Amino acid sequence: MTDIPPPPPPPPPPPIASVLLPPPPHLDDLIVVVDRVSKWFGGVVAVSEVTFGVGAGVTAVLGPNGAGKSTLLRLLCGLTAPSMGTVRIGGADPRTDSDARRRIGLVPQQETMFDSRTPLAFVALIALLHGIDDPDDAARRALAKVELDPADTRRIATYSKGMRQRVKVAAALVHDPDILVLDEPLTGLDPRQRRHMIELFHRLGEEGRCVLVSSHVLDEVERFGSRVLVLAKGRLAATGEFRAIRDLMDDRPHRIQISTDDPGRLAGALLGAGSVSGVRLVDASTVHVETTDVALLRSLVATTAVANGLHLREFAPLDDDLDSVFRYLVGGR
Repeated sequence: MTDIPPPPPPPPPPPIASVLLPPPPHLDDLIVVVDRVSKWFGGVVAVSEVTFGVGAGVTAVLGPNGAGKSTLLRLLCGLTAPSMGTVRIGGADPRTDSDARRRIGLVPQQETMFDSRTPLAFVALIALLHGIDDPDDAARRALAKVELDPADTRRIATYSKGMRQRVKVAAALVHDPDILVLDEPLTGLDPRQRRHMIELFHRLGEEGRCVLVSSHVLDEVERFGSRVLVLAKGRLAATGEFRAIRDLMDDRPHRIQISTDDPGRLAGALLGAGSVSGVRLVDASTVHVETTDVALLRSLVATTAVANGLHLREFAPLDDDLDSVFRYLVGGR
Protein backbone atom coordinates (compact mmCIF):
# COMPACT_ATOMS: atom_id res chain seq x y z
CA MET A 1 0.00 0.00 0.00
CA THR A 2 1.34 3.39 -0.95
CA ASP A 3 1.65 5.89 1.89
CA ILE A 4 -0.42 9.00 1.44
CA PRO A 5 1.70 12.09 2.13
CA PRO A 6 0.33 14.58 4.67
CA PRO A 7 -1.48 17.58 3.21
CA PRO A 8 0.60 20.71 2.74
CA PRO A 9 0.10 23.49 5.26
CA PRO A 10 -2.51 26.08 4.34
CA PRO A 11 -1.23 29.29 2.82
CA PRO A 12 -0.50 32.16 5.20
CA PRO A 13 -3.03 34.97 5.45
CA PRO A 14 -2.53 37.99 3.20
CA PRO A 15 0.18 40.44 4.27
CA ILE A 16 -0.67 43.32 6.58
CA ALA A 17 1.07 46.56 7.41
CA SER A 18 4.10 45.49 9.46
CA VAL A 19 6.37 47.49 11.72
CA LEU A 20 8.92 45.36 13.55
CA LEU A 21 11.30 46.90 16.04
CA PRO A 22 14.81 45.49 16.59
CA PRO A 23 14.96 42.44 18.92
CA PRO A 24 15.87 43.01 22.57
CA PRO A 25 19.65 43.35 23.01
CA HIS A 26 19.93 40.97 25.99
CA LEU A 27 18.66 37.58 24.87
CA ASP A 28 19.65 36.06 28.22
CA ASP A 29 16.92 38.19 29.83
CA LEU A 30 14.16 36.60 27.74
CA ILE A 31 11.83 34.23 29.59
CA VAL A 32 9.39 33.39 26.78
CA VAL A 33 10.73 32.82 23.26
CA VAL A 34 8.49 32.10 20.27
CA ASP A 35 10.32 31.23 17.05
CA ARG A 36 8.51 31.12 13.68
CA VAL A 37 5.40 29.57 15.18
CA SER A 38 2.36 28.75 13.07
CA LYS A 39 -0.84 26.99 14.08
CA TRP A 40 -3.57 25.90 11.74
CA PHE A 41 -6.79 23.94 12.18
CA GLY A 42 -7.64 22.18 8.94
CA GLY A 43 -7.48 24.92 6.31
CA VAL A 44 -7.78 27.77 8.82
CA VAL A 45 -4.59 29.58 9.86
CA ALA A 46 -4.93 30.83 13.45
CA VAL A 47 -1.29 31.92 13.96
CA SER A 48 1.18 32.45 11.13
CA GLU A 49 4.98 32.63 11.46
CA VAL A 50 5.06 34.52 14.76
CA THR A 51 8.44 35.28 16.34
CA PHE A 52 9.10 37.29 19.52
CA GLY A 53 10.73 37.16 22.94
CA VAL A 54 9.66 38.75 26.23
CA GLY A 55 11.22 39.04 29.66
CA ALA A 56 10.17 40.32 33.06
CA GLY A 57 7.49 43.01 33.31
CA VAL A 58 4.07 43.49 31.75
CA THR A 59 3.60 42.92 28.03
CA ALA A 60 0.19 43.41 26.43
CA VAL A 61 -1.00 41.20 23.58
CA LEU A 62 -3.33 43.34 21.50
CA GLY A 63 -5.57 42.36 18.64
CA PRO A 64 -9.20 42.34 17.50
CA ASN A 65 -11.38 39.33 18.20
CA GLY A 66 -10.25 36.49 15.94
CA ALA A 67 -6.69 37.82 15.60
CA GLY A 68 -5.17 34.68 17.17
CA LYS A 69 -4.53 35.96 20.72
CA SER A 70 -6.10 33.03 22.58
CA THR A 71 -4.44 30.47 20.31
CA LEU A 72 -1.07 32.13 20.86
CA LEU A 73 -1.53 32.06 24.65
CA ARG A 74 -2.51 28.39 24.53
CA LEU A 75 0.67 27.70 22.58
CA LEU A 76 2.72 29.50 25.24
CA CYS A 77 1.20 27.37 27.98
CA GLY A 78 1.75 24.08 26.17
CA LEU A 79 -1.99 23.43 25.86
CA THR A 80 -1.69 22.94 22.12
CA ALA A 81 1.25 22.08 19.90
CA PRO A 82 2.46 24.41 17.15
CA SER A 83 1.98 23.16 13.62
CA MET A 84 5.39 24.68 12.86
CA GLY A 85 8.05 26.46 14.91
CA THR A 86 9.03 26.29 18.58
CA VAL A 87 7.89 27.74 21.91
CA ARG A 88 10.36 27.88 24.79
CA ILE A 89 9.75 28.79 28.45
CA GLY A 90 13.11 29.39 30.09
CA GLY A 91 14.65 27.34 27.30
CA ALA A 92 12.28 24.37 27.76
CA ASP A 93 9.30 23.12 25.76
CA PRO A 94 6.10 23.55 27.83
CA ARG A 95 4.50 20.65 25.94
CA THR A 96 7.04 18.14 27.23
CA ASP A 97 8.67 19.73 30.28
CA SER A 98 6.54 19.67 33.44
CA ASP A 99 8.88 22.10 35.24
CA ALA A 100 8.29 24.66 32.48
CA ARG A 101 4.53 24.25 32.86
CA ARG A 102 4.75 24.73 36.66
CA ARG A 103 6.30 28.15 36.05
CA ILE A 104 3.10 29.33 34.33
CA GLY A 105 -0.11 30.66 35.85
CA LEU A 106 -2.97 30.83 33.33
CA VAL A 107 -6.18 32.85 33.39
CA PRO A 108 -8.16 31.40 30.47
CA GLN A 109 -10.88 33.31 28.67
CA GLN A 110 -13.31 30.44 29.24
CA GLU A 111 -15.63 30.63 32.24
CA THR A 112 -15.45 26.92 33.18
CA MET A 113 -14.87 26.33 36.91
CA PHE A 114 -16.20 23.99 39.60
CA ASP A 115 -19.26 26.13 40.31
CA SER A 116 -20.49 23.97 43.20
CA ARG A 117 -17.39 24.81 45.29
CA THR A 118 -16.60 27.89 47.30
CA PRO A 119 -13.78 30.08 45.96
CA LEU A 120 -11.52 28.89 48.80
CA ALA A 121 -12.20 25.22 48.03
CA PHE A 122 -11.67 25.74 44.31
CA VAL A 123 -8.39 27.67 44.62
CA ALA A 124 -7.15 25.24 47.30
CA LEU A 125 -7.82 22.37 44.91
CA ILE A 126 -5.67 24.09 42.27
CA ALA A 127 -2.93 24.53 44.90
CA LEU A 128 -3.17 20.83 45.79
CA LEU A 129 -2.81 19.83 42.14
CA HIS A 130 0.36 21.95 42.00
CA GLY A 131 1.77 20.08 45.00
CA ILE A 132 1.64 23.02 47.44
CA ASP A 133 2.37 21.87 51.02
CA ASP A 134 -0.41 23.93 52.63
CA PRO A 135 -3.03 24.43 49.90
CA ASP A 136 -5.57 26.16 52.17
CA ASP A 137 -3.07 28.79 53.32
CA ALA A 138 -1.88 29.37 49.73
CA ALA A 139 -5.49 29.73 48.57
CA ARG A 140 -6.28 32.27 51.29
CA ARG A 141 -3.27 34.40 50.32
CA ALA A 142 -4.13 34.22 46.61
CA LEU A 143 -7.75 35.24 47.21
CA ALA A 144 -6.64 38.16 49.37
CA LYS A 145 -4.45 39.42 46.51
CA VAL A 146 -7.53 39.80 44.32
CA GLU A 147 -9.65 41.31 47.12
CA LEU A 148 -11.89 38.30 47.71
CA ASP A 149 -12.82 37.09 51.20
CA PRO A 150 -11.46 33.56 51.82
CA ALA A 151 -14.15 33.06 54.48
CA ASP A 152 -16.99 33.61 51.99
CA THR A 153 -19.10 30.42 52.01
CA ARG A 154 -21.07 31.21 48.85
CA ARG A 155 -20.63 28.92 45.87
CA ILE A 156 -18.87 30.17 42.74
CA ALA A 157 -22.14 29.64 40.83
CA THR A 158 -23.62 32.61 42.74
CA TYR A 159 -20.74 34.96 41.86
CA SER A 160 -20.95 37.76 39.31
CA LYS A 161 -18.78 37.64 36.19
CA GLY A 162 -16.30 40.10 37.68
CA MET A 163 -15.97 38.06 40.89
CA ARG A 164 -15.50 34.87 38.87
CA GLN A 165 -12.71 36.58 36.94
CA ARG A 166 -10.97 37.36 40.22
CA VAL A 167 -11.31 33.74 41.34
CA LYS A 168 -9.57 32.69 38.11
CA VAL A 169 -6.74 35.15 38.74
CA ALA A 170 -6.35 33.82 42.30
CA ALA A 171 -6.17 30.26 40.95
CA ALA A 172 -3.44 31.35 38.52
CA LEU A 173 -1.43 32.96 41.34
CA VAL A 174 -1.82 30.25 43.99
CA HIS A 175 1.41 28.36 43.15
CA ASP A 176 3.47 31.58 42.93
CA PRO A 177 4.38 31.30 39.21
CA ASP A 178 7.00 33.52 37.60
CA ILE A 179 5.05 33.65 34.31
CA LEU A 180 1.45 34.89 34.20
CA VAL A 181 -0.60 34.38 31.04
CA LEU A 182 -3.87 36.31 31.28
CA ASP A 183 -6.46 36.08 28.51
CA GLU A 184 -8.87 39.06 28.67
CA PRO A 185 -8.68 39.09 32.51
CA LEU A 186 -10.60 42.36 33.05
CA THR A 187 -13.86 41.26 31.41
CA GLY A 188 -16.80 41.92 33.72
CA LEU A 189 -14.86 43.94 36.32
CA ASP A 190 -16.09 47.32 37.48
CA PRO A 191 -13.77 50.37 37.18
CA ARG A 192 -12.38 50.07 40.72
CA GLN A 193 -11.70 46.35 40.33
CA ARG A 194 -10.02 46.99 36.97
CA ARG A 195 -7.75 49.56 38.56
CA HIS A 196 -6.81 47.15 41.34
CA MET A 197 -6.09 44.33 38.87
CA ILE A 198 -3.91 46.54 36.69
CA GLU A 199 -1.98 47.65 39.77
CA LEU A 200 -1.57 43.98 40.77
CA PHE A 201 -0.23 43.04 37.33
CA HIS A 202 2.27 45.89 37.49
CA ARG A 203 3.44 44.83 40.96
CA LEU A 204 3.97 41.29 39.72
CA GLY A 205 5.98 42.62 36.78
CA GLU A 206 8.07 44.81 39.06
CA GLU A 207 8.83 41.71 41.16
CA GLY A 208 10.55 40.22 38.12
CA ARG A 209 7.73 38.08 36.80
CA CYS A 210 6.81 37.86 33.12
CA VAL A 211 3.19 39.01 32.76
CA LEU A 212 1.46 38.58 29.40
CA VAL A 213 -2.01 40.14 29.23
CA SER A 214 -4.25 39.92 26.18
CA SER A 215 -6.97 42.41 25.34
CA HIS A 216 -8.86 43.88 22.42
CA VAL A 217 -9.70 47.05 24.40
CA LEU A 218 -7.27 49.81 23.53
CA ASP A 219 -7.54 51.94 26.65
CA GLU A 220 -6.98 48.84 28.81
CA VAL A 221 -3.77 48.06 26.99
CA GLU A 222 -2.47 51.60 27.43
CA ARG A 223 -2.97 51.21 31.17
CA PHE A 224 -1.18 47.84 31.22
CA GLY A 225 1.95 49.50 29.86
CA SER A 226 3.58 50.60 26.66
CA ARG A 227 5.09 47.25 25.61
CA VAL A 228 2.79 45.57 23.13
CA LEU A 229 2.59 42.64 20.76
CA VAL A 230 0.06 43.53 18.06
CA LEU A 231 -1.63 40.59 16.34
CA ALA A 232 -3.74 40.98 13.22
CA LYS A 233 -5.05 38.18 11.03
CA GLY A 234 -2.90 35.65 12.86
CA ARG A 235 0.36 37.47 12.24
CA LEU A 236 2.57 39.64 14.42
CA ALA A 237 2.08 43.14 13.06
CA ALA A 238 4.39 44.89 15.50
CA THR A 239 6.24 44.42 18.74
CA GLY A 240 7.78 47.02 20.99
CA GLU A 241 6.89 50.27 22.74
CA PHE A 242 3.83 51.61 20.96
CA ARG A 243 5.03 55.21 20.79
CA ALA A 244 8.29 53.98 19.20
CA ILE A 245 6.20 52.05 16.68
CA ARG A 246 4.24 55.22 15.96
CA ASP A 247 7.50 57.08 15.34
CA LEU A 248 8.42 54.54 12.65
CA MET A 249 5.31 55.33 10.62
CA ASP A 250 7.03 57.85 8.40
CA ASP A 251 4.34 57.68 5.73
CA ARG A 252 1.63 58.88 8.08
CA PRO A 253 1.67 62.52 9.27
CA HIS A 254 1.33 63.31 12.95
CA ARG A 255 -1.75 65.33 13.89
CA ILE A 256 -1.23 68.10 16.45
CA GLN A 257 -3.80 70.22 18.24
CA ILE A 258 -2.73 73.81 18.93
CA SER A 259 -4.75 76.28 20.98
CA THR A 260 -4.03 80.00 20.66
CA ASP A 261 -5.81 83.36 20.67
CA ASP A 262 -5.65 83.62 16.84
CA PRO A 263 -5.50 80.14 15.25
CA GLY A 264 -6.14 81.47 11.74
CA ARG A 265 -3.09 83.71 11.79
CA LEU A 266 -0.93 80.93 13.26
CA ALA A 267 -2.13 78.43 10.63
CA GLY A 268 -1.39 80.86 7.80
CA ALA A 269 2.11 81.53 9.11
CA LEU A 270 2.87 77.81 9.46
CA LEU A 271 1.61 77.09 5.94
CA GLY A 272 3.74 79.91 4.61
CA ALA A 273 6.80 78.45 6.32
CA GLY A 274 6.14 75.05 4.71
CA SER A 275 6.25 73.25 8.06
CA VAL A 276 2.84 71.56 7.85
CA SER A 277 1.12 69.41 5.26
CA GLY A 278 -2.40 70.33 6.29
CA VAL A 279 -4.40 72.57 8.65
CA ARG A 280 -7.98 72.61 9.91
CA LEU A 281 -9.55 75.35 11.99
CA VAL A 282 -11.64 73.69 14.70
CA ASP A 283 -13.04 76.70 16.54
CA ALA A 284 -12.13 80.25 17.56
CA SER A 285 -9.17 79.05 19.61
CA THR A 286 -8.04 75.73 18.13
CA VAL A 287 -6.35 74.50 14.97
CA HIS A 288 -5.40 70.96 13.97
CA VAL A 289 -2.25 70.63 11.87
CA GLU A 290 -0.51 67.71 10.17
CA THR A 291 3.26 67.35 9.97
CA THR A 292 5.91 64.69 9.43
CA ASP A 293 8.40 66.49 11.70
CA VAL A 294 6.96 67.20 15.14
CA ALA A 295 10.22 68.56 16.58
CA LEU A 296 10.55 71.11 13.76
CA LEU A 297 6.88 72.09 14.09
CA ARG A 298 7.22 72.61 17.85
CA SER A 299 10.15 74.96 17.30
CA LEU A 300 8.39 76.87 14.50
CA VAL A 301 5.18 77.26 16.49
CA ALA A 302 7.11 78.86 19.34
CA THR A 303 9.02 81.28 17.12
CA THR A 304 5.93 82.07 15.01
CA ALA A 305 3.89 82.84 18.11
CA VAL A 306 6.55 85.20 19.43
CA ALA A 307 6.96 86.93 16.06
CA ASN A 308 3.19 87.46 15.72
CA GLY A 309 2.42 88.29 19.35
CA LEU A 310 0.26 85.19 19.82
CA HIS A 311 -0.45 83.44 23.13
CA LEU A 312 -0.09 79.65 23.02
CA ARG A 313 -2.28 77.59 25.36
CA GLU A 314 -1.80 74.02 24.11
CA PHE A 315 0.40 71.91 21.85
CA ALA A 316 -0.82 68.31 22.06
CA PRO A 317 -0.54 65.24 19.77
CA LEU A 318 -3.86 63.80 18.66
CA ASP A 319 -2.69 60.42 17.47
CA ASP A 320 0.45 59.42 19.38
CA ASP A 321 -1.57 56.73 21.10
CA LEU A 322 -2.31 53.05 20.82
CA ASP A 323 -5.49 53.61 18.84
CA SER A 324 -3.46 55.26 16.09
CA VAL A 325 -0.91 52.44 16.07
CA PHE A 326 -3.61 49.78 16.04
CA ARG A 327 -5.63 51.28 13.18
CA TYR A 328 -2.44 51.69 11.14
CA LEU A 329 -1.27 48.13 11.66
CA VAL A 330 -4.56 46.40 10.89
CA GLY A 331 -4.95 48.37 7.70
CA GLY A 332 -7.37 51.09 8.78
CA ARG A 333 -5.17 53.99 7.62
